Amino acid sequence: MSAEGSFPPLEGGPRRRTRSGAYTIAVALLALLAAVLAILTAVTYFRLRELRQSDSAASEALAAARTYAPDMLSYDYRTIDADLARARGYATGDLADHYRELTRVLAPTVRRQQTVQQAVVAAAAVESATPDRVQVLLFMNMGMTKVLPGENQPQKQVVQNRARFVLVKNQDHWLVSELSTLIGNAPTS
Repeated sequence: MSAEGSFPPLEGGPRRRTRSGAYTIAVALLALLAAVLAILTAVTYFRLRELRQSDSAASEALAAARTYAPDMLSYDYRTIDADLARARGYATGDLADHYRELTRVLAPTVRRQQTVQQAVVAAAAVESATPDRVQVLLFMNMGMTKVLPGENQPQKQVVQNRARFVLVKNQDHWLVSELSTLIGNAPTS
């Protein structure tokens, strides 16, 4: 037997390297865990911030939609041009162009039939919201009077309807970029 085999291993020998390796792995795992937790915390913080901004946007846009809807969906044959211009002021993009076109297409019919349409918001709710885009569903009571050709008395009608507004943030205020009704998009005539 050799002399080396009868002596126990030295204290600083291979066992220390094993403990040092385990220690290094534990530290690396803890560092990795800390990094993952830091990333999750950051993601959670930014998601929470976005949710709060979306909630604030929803509240602001809902109030704007309730205010804009009567002006955008009401008109009087005596003031149709001003009514459509006011509605266009709440709109943006293609919808603003659509109101410009309504002045040309709808106004003559409204004047000829002496139409008065009055929209009143009965209820409204947010369907979806991001910090810069909010979709609102509005329930409306619509009253209309008009004189049809050959009739002497005005025809009166009250209906319940709904409209969907998509509002977008434009600097410090909201504008309607899309408007659709129960039966489709805003009428062209």
